[in-house]
Amino acid sequence: MNIVPAVHGQKYCPRSNSMRQLRSSVSVRARCKNAPNGSGGTGRVRSYATTGASAEAPRGPRPPTSIKRAEAEVARLAATPLYPLALADLVRYGRPPLDASALLSSANFTLSLLPHRLAHRIQSLRNLPFIVVSNPHISKIYHNYLHSLSTLLPYTERPVSSMAEESTFTEVMADLVQTHANTIPTLARGFLECRKYIDPAEVTRFLDEHLRARIGTRLIAEQHIALHVSSQPQASGDGAPSASSSSYIGVIDTSLRPATVIHNCGSFVSEICELKYGVRPSLVIDGQPDTTFAYVPVHLEYIITELLKNAFRASVETGMEREPVAITIAAAPEEGPPATGEEASSIPGVTVRIRDRGGGISPEHLPNIWSYSFTTFSDEDLPAGVVDGSVDALNAISASGGGSSSIAGLGYGLPLSRAYAEYFNGGIAVQSMWGWGTDVYLSLRGVGKLE
Repeated sequence: MNIVPAVHGQKYCPRSNSMRQLRSSVSVRARCKNAPNGSGGTGRVRSYATTGASAEAPRGPRPPTSIKRAEAEVARLAATPLYPLALADLVRYGRPPLDASALLSSANFTLSLLPHRLAHRIQSLRNLPFIVVSNPHISKIYHNYLHSLSTLLPYTERPVSSMAEESTFTEVMADLVQTHANTIPTLARGFLECRKYIDPAEVTRFLDEHLRARIGTRLIAEQHIALHVSSQPQASGDGAPSASSSSYIGVIDTSLRPATVIHNCGSFVSEICELKYGVRPSLVIDGQPDTTFAYVPVHLEYIITELLKNAFRASVETGMEREPVAITIAAAPEEGPPATGEEASSIPGVTVRIRDRGGGISPEHLPNIWSYSFTTFSDEDLPAGVVDGSVDALNAISASGGGSSSIAGLGYGLPLSRAYAEYFNGGIAVQSMWGWGTDVYLSLRGVGKLE
């Protein structure tokens, strides 16, 4: 189902508030299973009293369909074009705590998208050469997707119509998120073992398509889980959810300050840089550091961490560690009349420039920086567990589990970062001055004005 962090990036900025928010959201699964149940059955999340909520007892999860039926449904579901997810879709139900009607709408919106997305992933795996799909790692991912689809299909037969069903549906979502947590490292391991049977360009195309699809799929599931958790009655002592003062709507921070993310991730990258090299370059932030916009923090954290790792490493290895890495933040210009009042804090997006004096990228390497089969790190940087001497991005992903803390550019940081940035119509551009340094321009589109 698919990180990024979420999500890739879950080990990058452990001190950030957004990572704690994400962990809190996914932890609903554990609380679901530990909830008391006087009937002697499996514990479920309790529904809470709110206008329009059903008072009926929890029914429990709907039994999954057979794998055979799920396999038969794949072609039909995959024939439907995917809904183009936008950040605005994820904030349409308003700020938590949500009432029963909004939570049920969120659950059914989630349900309307995920089966189709899972079917598209299954179909893409079926389109690979048979010998590749037969690999045990890739076969495992295929069957994980198929099992998840069989779990969701019963919920497509009728809408989620009660708070009891919404709670059990959220537990199912949390289970599926956990099931697919290591999809990308496992796929990479399988492709490593099958590399003689498939062209590297085909691997890059498949991984890029799969990663981009996984970003949306995982975000849809995690958004509903986060909305459910933040709407629970534990927030106050009177049995009803309290009004939230948080800037979060699910996993989206509507007042995300890029300068804060850059500072946190810069501190993290500085630490691993000092562990590796014994020195750490300084970081200077200028431009409009007070800019805020609505975006997914874990995505920005992953992108910034990868870009800073590249800049710090290049600076140190070319002996330019005394030259600061300069970060410039610029708010995207408003479209239409200037916003006022509460809307004034919600800008369309931001551009971040990361400038280093690390010598630039050689002309022979520059065309390959977006490939999953290219990296510049050396044998001593090879992650533990990679022993065949083949140094490329697939080795990096499969060995690190997508969360390595090495300072080395692991070969998949740039293409993965670009996938995250482009998912919501942003982008990354690289300008290299060979022999001097590199400028990286990160543009991100936020939700825009929030009513």
